[in-house]
Amino acid sequence: MASSDQPGAIKRLWRGLRTPSRFSLGFLLITGIAAGVVLWGGFNTLVEMTNKEAFCISCHEMRDNVYKEYSENTIHYTNRTGVRATCPDCHVPKEWWPKMKRKIQASRELYGKLAGTIDTREKFEAKRLQLAQSEWARMKAADSLECRNCHTLTSMDKEKQKPRAKKSHELAAKNNETCIDCHKGIAHHKPKGMPEDDE
Repeated sequence: MASSDQPGAIKRLWRGLRTPSRFSLGFLLITGIAAGVVLWGGFNTLVEMTNKEAFCISCHEMRDNVYKEYSENTIHYTNRTGVRATCPDCHVPKEWWPKMKRKIQASRELYGKLAGTIDTREKFEAKRLQLAQSEWARMKAADSLECRNCHTLTSMDKEKQKPRAKKSHELAAKNNETCIDCHKGIAHHKPKGMPEDDE
C-alpha cells in the first residue's frame, strides 16, 4: 500500500467503526460475554492443571531431586494426622494475584529445564544453594504466605509446644519474623555450603 493511500485506509476504517452493525447490540454483548467466559474458564483450567503435584514432578529434575527428599521422611509428607502438603501447597499462593505472580516466576524457572542447566543430579546440586536462596527470599518477601495457609502464630497452642518451640514462636511473633526464617530444610535437604546465617 502506498503511503498516499494510507489516509484513505484510515478513513475507511473509521467509517466502518461508525456504521451500525447488522448485528444487534444484545447479540454482540451476549457473544462477547460468552467468549469471555470460555476464555476465562480455559485460562483458569490451565492454571489449575499446572497447580497439581503430578505436574510439578512431571520433569525428572523435580521428581528425582527435591520430590524424592520430600517424600522420604518429612513431616509434610507423612505425619500422625495424615494431612499432606503437596508441592503447590508450599510453593503456590492460594490468592489469585499472588498465584499469578508465582506462575510467571515459575515459567522463568522452566528455563533451567529447557536450557539443561539442572538436568543432571550433579548440575542440580551445583545450583542447589542458589535455587534455595531464591525460593527462601521469595517466601520471606511474601511473609511465608503459603505456610500461613495452614499455620498461623495466633492459632498455635503454645502451651502444647515444647519449651524451645514455644520460646521461638513467641520471639518470632515479637520480632515480626516469618516461617522461612527458622524453618529452612523442613521439606527438603539443606544445600551444601549454606551460610551460617541461613541455618
